[in-house]
Amino acid sequence: MRSLKILFACAALVVLASSCKQKSSGPIDDAAVLHENEDQLTNVIIYDVFTPPVASRIYGYTSLAAYEAIRYADPKYNSITSQLKGFGPAPEPEAGKKYNYTLAATKAFFTVAHKVTFSVDTLKKYEDKVYARFKDNLDEETYNRSVAFGEKVGQMILKRASVDQYPQTRGKPKYLGSSDPGKWRPTPPDYMDGVEYCWGTMHPLLIDSSGMFPPPAPPAYSDDKNSAFFKQALEVYEQNKALTKEQKTIASYWDDNPFVVVHNGHMMFADKKITPGGHWIGITSIACKQSHADAVKTAQAYALTSVALFESFITCWQVKYKFAYERPVSVINEKIDHNWLPLLQTPPFPEYTAGHSTISAASATVLTHEFGDNYAFQDTSDRKYIGLQRHFDSFNKAAEETAMSRFYGGIHYKNSSMMGAEQGKKVGEYIWQKLKLTK
Repeated sequence: MRSLKILFACAALVVLASSCKQKSSGPIDDAAVLHENEDQLTNVIIYDVFTPPVASRIYGYTSLAAYEAIRYADPKYNSITSQLKGFGPAPEPEAGKKYNYTLAATKAFFTVAHKVTFSVDTLKKYEDKVYARFKDNLDEETYNRSVAFGEKVGQMILKRASVDQYPQTRGKPKYLGSSDPGKWRPTPPDYMDGVEYCWGTMHPLLIDSSGMFPPPAPPAYSDDKNSAFFKQALEVYEQNKALTKEQKTIASYWDDNPFVVVHNGHMMFADKKITPGGHWIGITSIACKQSHADAVKTAQAYALTSVALFESFITCWQVKYKFAYERPVSVINEKIDHNWLPLLQTPPFPEYTAGHSTISAASATVLTHEFGDNYAFQDTSDRKYIGLQRHFDSFNKAAEETAMSRFYGGIHYKNSSMMGAEQGKKVGEYIWQKLKLTK
């Protein structure tokens, strides 16, 4: 009898331990899972040192995959990919069957992420933990069905990604610019070749073509010190010599250069940071959390910002390599001050128009439509990367500061920053007007 009691006691302990293990995972916060998925992806993008345009492609396809899987949780939301170019019919869940659409969205997101990033092992470690939580909360059939659905959505997205012209932009000869007056050439301190010079040939998701919103031509090259060309360079030089503490902070805050080579005597080391697109993905996360957006609304916001990033990078890069415009540091070193260097390290691609200005205005435009004008927020996107945060009264105010930051940093002429912002606004507005997001 005593042995029987001991056996029952042991069995009870096993049941209790199993129960505690299941409860330890707790209920799943659907929106929080999506935020963490995006954050993990951002960490990998930083680690793998993807260029800003390529990072926008990664955010675009992964975020669309998550949205197309999770939108079935709320019937009022429309498909986005069915309104974009080159996507086939989206998979649909089986009628009358139970799904967990957050799990499906997570599977779709990482199915795509595995094919468009390098550090897949890092993502898998995180995924295993997430999937384990879902297993603790779902029956086996629902779990397997949701994972299978997410896989189908991910494969649909990848099929489109395979024909967007990205493979054709790899392995091209180096772009070394030109020695012709006024044309871009590699800049100090590292004199790197031009980045992603074929990005304007990428197939857009929604806009008609990379040349859809052309800005006016920049000031023509001139040796005349009274010319607009010379005056804009002199303006950068004089502004950089008289920067206030606040202006330096603004420039540093929006630097978002994913790969700055720091020189210290004979030593060199790379300082990895968030990309410009990653910064606006972070702002999207903040807006969703602050407004208590549910999971489907959150997925939609990420998808919209990502589409804005994808399209605006394509339009901007088409302009950059069309004009192949000379950077301020090249003009200033040649005509004003041989030893001058800008506050920020000049990125390795042509100057006109300003990329960060363009993509920030596009992102701010769709986020303003999504969450409202005068939407105040504390931007903590960069806090864990550079230890800074800033308050903004609206998304547009943040984008306007971004544009000026490139001028303060000495890497863009003011005109190029303003023209980029105008181009980005047009892209963002076009996206919002064309897409029907709800029924």
